Amino acid sequence: MESVQATKQRFGIIGNDPKLNRAIEKAIRVAPTDISVLVTGESGVGKESVPKIIHSLSHRKHGKYIAVNCGAIPEGTIDSELFGHEKGAFTGATQTRNGYFEVADGGTIFLDEVGELPLTTQVRLLRVLENGEFIKVGSSKVQKTNVRIVAATNVNMFEAIKKEKFREDLYYRLSTVEILLPPLRDRKDDIHLLFRKFASDFATKYKMPTIRLDNDAVPLLEKYHWSGNIRQLRNIAEQISVLEQNRTISAISLRGYLPNIGSNLPAVISSDKKDSDFSNEREILYKVLFDMKSDLNDLKKLTMELMQSGNSQEVQKENEGLIRKIYGEDDKDEKKAHFEEPIATNTEVLQISPPNIIQKEEDKYHFAEEIEEEETLSLHDKELELIRKSLERHKGKRKAAAEELGISERTLYRKIKQYDL
Repeated sequence: MESVQATKQRFGIIGNDPKLNRAIEKAIRVAPTDISVLVTGESGVGKESVPKIIHSLSHRKHGKYIAVNCGAIPEGTIDSELFGHEKGAFTGATQTRNGYFEVADGGTIFLDEVGELPLTTQVRLLRVLENGEFIKVGSSKVQKTNVRIVAATNVNMFEAIKKEKFREDLYYRLSTVEILLPPLRDRKDDIHLLFRKFASDFATKYKMPTIRLDNDAVPLLEKYHWSGNIRQLRNIAEQISVLEQNRTISAISLRGYLPNIGSNLPAVISSDKKDSDFSNEREILYKVLFDMKSDLNDLKKLTMELMQSGNSQEVQKENEGLIRKIYGEDDKDEKKAHFEEPIATNTEVLQISPPNIIQKEEDKYHFAEEIEEEETLSLHDKELELIRKSLERHKGKRKAAAEELGISERTLYRKIKQYDL
């Protein structure tokens, strides 16, 4: 059996992290068998290396190895790509075509981004895994294939199963053995090694001296979050190699190439990237607006009771909990004093005004019309008002305003541009 170190040298894998070594060791051990393997990990961690190791160390190494990016194939044609089609099966099918499972017979198929497969295709794939059978699109003839399937995904499969986007039975058939590759931020000792390797490669490619980091820049590189993992690190190394004239890179120079450095905003690495941030922010905004409307209605009710009652102090005492809810606990005495003043004035007006006059009834209906107009304000107006008040309260500081509104700073910036604030 080939050693982990020899395998890393053979496939150009850099790093000595224990989690990485464990993943490679599992790939080496599972390679001689024909069981299905699911490779998991964030985007950019190098999942495509594992199926190559498995194929090259298996008895299928002389057969075909086909890598398929399931997320890049349109839903309408993926069945044809994987299983083939007969002539005339659909518009544009001018001739019979062999699919990947037929072409790779006796070899290995790597299904990258398998979590993006449509449910109908998942049913076909499950049949291949169970008995090696498939049917071409537009055909009724059952065909046999002998392929080994290695799949990879950066999707949280249990969440996908819960949302009925991925079949549970297919997941357990694919993940007979699951190999998890750690994110780059968990391999801090490997980050500088990888950077030096990329810097050396780009120096050779572009025929220029190799860049290197000074002592202050190395800790900055290792502490960075690297949400794009190895792919992002490689991209940064290439940018610096091409753009920097000084081949010794300081921390100040490196900082200019690291996006959002020093930001306290959390990195979005959720698997549900198709559920946009806007929908979550919209739900929060709806909740805020409904709470405001409820408090406003309670305040109107309390105000009417105070206006219609001769003893405002008694009504206020009975509704002390409601007043605290509306005005808060911190400065309730000041708010209450401010609240009592106009109520007393209104009470005096009611006592002085003659009862049962037509003008007073008209005023009451007019007051009801004004309330109705307030309740029919659009969501757009409410959102604009909330954003403007929050910005004024925090003196234009977007970060503080975004935290108060419960949205990201980027979304707040977009709203500011949208409303021309």
